[in-house]
Amino acid sequence: MSFLQINELHKSFGATHILKGINLEIEEGGFLVLVGPSGCGKSTLLNTIAGLEPITSGEIRINGNQVNDLHPSKRDIAMVFQSYALYPNMTVGQNIAFGMEIRGVPKAERDKAIADVANLLQIGHLLDRKPSQLSGGQRQRVAMGRALVRDPQVFLFDEPLSNLDAKLRIDMRTEIKRLHQRMKTTIVYVTHDQIEAMTLATKIAVLKDGLLQQFGTPAEIYNDPVNMFVADFMGSPAMNLVPATIVTEGNKLAVKLDRGERQPILLPLSGGPAGLSAYNGKKVIFGIRPEALTDPDGADRNASQLATADCHIEVVEPAGSDTFAVTALGGKHVVARLRADANVKPGTTTPLAFNLTKAVFFDPESQNRIS
Repeated sequence: MSFLQINELHKSFGATHILKGINLEIEEGGFLVLVGPSGCGKSTLLNTIAGLEPITSGEIRINGNQVNDLHPSKRDIAMVFQSYALYPNMTVGQNIAFGMEIRGVPKAERDKAIADVANLLQIGHLLDRKPSQLSGGQRQRVAMGRALVRDPQVFLFDEPLSNLDAKLRIDMRTEIKRLHQRMKTTIVYVTHDQIEAMTLATKIAVLKDGLLQQFGTPAEIYNDPVNMFVADFMGSPAMNLVPATIVTEGNKLAVKLDRGERQPILLPLSGGPAGLSAYNGKKVIFGIRPEALTDPDGADRNASQLATADCHIEVVEPAGSDTFAVTALGGKHVVARLRADANVKPGTTTPLAFNLTKAVFFDPESQNRIS
């Protein structure tokens, strides 16, 4: 049964329509990540769940109970902000205990809760320090500790890692995932970082301009994007989106990729979406992830559709565990992800293997996926 449900939620600020009929649900203990570019409405959606913003229409239910008109203090939620929002004049222990003290929780119970949370977050040695004496990562742990002692029904995180440096973000991301696995709490997490979304979520909601573009598991979002926006937004490097033409090669369809003055590449399709036959002789957008375009020795041997073509390499970018190579197809720069020791040099022609099992196709006008 769904633990958090959002039904046909609309939110307007005056004449500006911010959220446009959002429908989402997450099971108890799930980790829902709201992701999208700045201004897409994800923080506004989080604030409506928290009760910090009233909704214009629709319904929000937590554990089966409608909370539309409940004050934030009555919703049994806890929120972790981007800015940490710690009291500078209080110690770490006092910051964690403050909410419990306001609610009249007995001191012995408060002390036990603080000790438990401090042990969980490994901040026991920081309890007597002030926030000004802490690093960014330590402050974020304290902010999380203050939320955890509440033991709420739902945790809300509003871009909690955006103020941290790159390495600390990765460390804290791991800590949040470990914490969720141990406590099995229900979390709604806002980020614009799609790597955070992919690594943390049990379900991802991709938003753009106040509209829900796609809702599903990380694997569904990554492998089966419903439109070009989701395909381009999720993944690092992003999916290659290449203008192409569907043609007939023998008695099969094929993908034709132009290369300017060079001979076009023809990639025969032994499968593909049923709707693709309606595009025979027409333009499509050919989508393929960088890892599905690689050197032949590094290609997935279990793939049912592999096609190899000679490609002119323009740029080579060694990246430690991988090597990225850039070629030009369909008038676009296309990124291939090769093995670290792949013998490829800029200015040369080398065979690349296309894993067409992983390819997706989009209508260039609607930008929706062809199925």
